[in-house]
Amino acid sequence: MELTGLHLLLTYQCTFECDHCFVWGSPWQSGVMTLDNIREILRQAGQVSSMQSIYFEGGEPFLYYPVLAQGVKEAAQRGFRVGIVSNAYWATTLEDALAWLEPFAGLLSDLTVSSDLYHYDELVSRQSLNAAAAARQLGIPVGSIAIAQPEEVNASQADSVVGQLPAGLGGVMYRGRAVEKLARRARLFPWQGFTTCPHEDLREPGRVHLDPFGNLHICQGIVIGNLFQQPLHEICDAYDPEQHTIVAPLLAGGPAGLAQTYGVPPDAGAAYADACHLCYVTRLALRSRFPAELAPDQMYGIGM
Repeated sequence: MELTGLHLLLTYQCTFECDHCFVWGSPWQSGVMTLDNIREILRQAGQVSSMQSIYFEGGEPFLYYPVLAQGVKEAAQRGFRVGIVSNAYWATTLEDALAWLEPFAGLLSDLTVSSDLYHYDELVSRQSLNAAAAARQLGIPVGSIAIAQPEEVNASQADSVVGQLPAGLGGVMYRGRAVEKLARRARLFPWQGFTTCPHEDLREPGRVHLDPFGNLHICQGIVIGNLFQQPLHEICDAYDPEQHTIVAPLLAGGPAGLAQTYGVPPDAGAAYADACHLCYVTRLALRSRFPAELAPDQMYGIGM
């Protein structure tokens, strides 16, 4: 496996509990990286010759601002392209946003701001506008992430309006909290049709997520190793998707294949919002059998 990007889930904690969040971000979540953790991660990332970028995400990474700022600085000093994903809760005014972002000027290659009706009471929030304006003043490249409501996606799936999801909006991926909060509002499809994974390249992912406990996620909640227990370059070299207990059946038959392989297929008439929905529900049923591969509890909303 040749990795070019490592996305650090600096913390599972967040200022929000968005209905669509597939890492169950919440003020009540636990798990945060220390500076020592980050330095060890960066050291190991430097041993992977293909590694190019480091992203700091969450949860909400700005909740641990001094650790974030130092982590970004040290990642940039090591020559990585560095990015941050944030909900910009801190950008209450343009002046405030400039104060928060000034230490990152010249270090960040990307600031991605989440803003939609899951985060705020307007699609483009005042905070996101302030963050974007401040980033531009400081020369920090800035982009956005916005997720549509299920009803908007439902409309875009209608035969007469295929491809008509509003510009700038992505669709919900029904994993994590979205399964509990949003699936009932989505258009559902027979489970037997979900025979591929449409969102992740499980053979050569390019980038993976790393959580505060060292878990390396090829998709959120599917672990392929632990960087605090085995060096990253060894995990990359040893990764065999055809032998991984969860990845192999997903490659062979998608979420439907995963459910059938391990004897947990849904009832014949069962229907799901998308492939992620079926995959997530199947993984929940399999966690006791594969605790190392389907981890940690935080990714599955356990103990909140």
